[in-house]
Amino acid sequence: MIGKIGYTTSQATIVFIVVALVCAFVPAFFVEDAEAISLWDTCLLKISPKCALDIIGVVFENGNITDACCHDLVQEGKVCHDTLIKYIVDRPLLVSHETQYLKKSAYLWAHCVSISQTA
Repeated sequence: MIGKIGYTTSQATIVFIVVALVCAFVPAFFVEDAEAISLWDTCLLKISPKCALDIIGVVFENGNITDACCHDLVQEGKVCHDTLIKYIVDRPLLVSHETQYLKKSAYLWAHCVSISQTA
C-alpha cells in the first residue's frame, strides 16, 4: 500500500544519486529539440523536489508517497509524468527493467488519480 514515505538512509542515497545523474545528463545529452527541452523545463517546475524524489522512490525503489505528493503529481499531468519517467528509464543502468518500472509508474499514476478524486 502506498502511504507515508519511509526510506532508509541507503535508499535515500541511491534515489539522490539517480536524480543527480538524471538532472546532470538528461538535459545535456538526451533532450535535443526545443519542444522537448520546453516540456522538460515545464514538467520540472510543476512539482516540488521532495515529491519528485518520492515519485522516483516509488517507481525505482519500494518507496511510498504522501497524498499531497499524489495531488502534485496529478497536477503535473500524465504527459509530464510519463515523459520524465521514460527519460529516467532510458538510462543504460535501468533500461533492462523498463517494463517493471513502467508498470510501477502506471500503478502510481492510477493510485494518485484515485487519491486526487477523493480529496
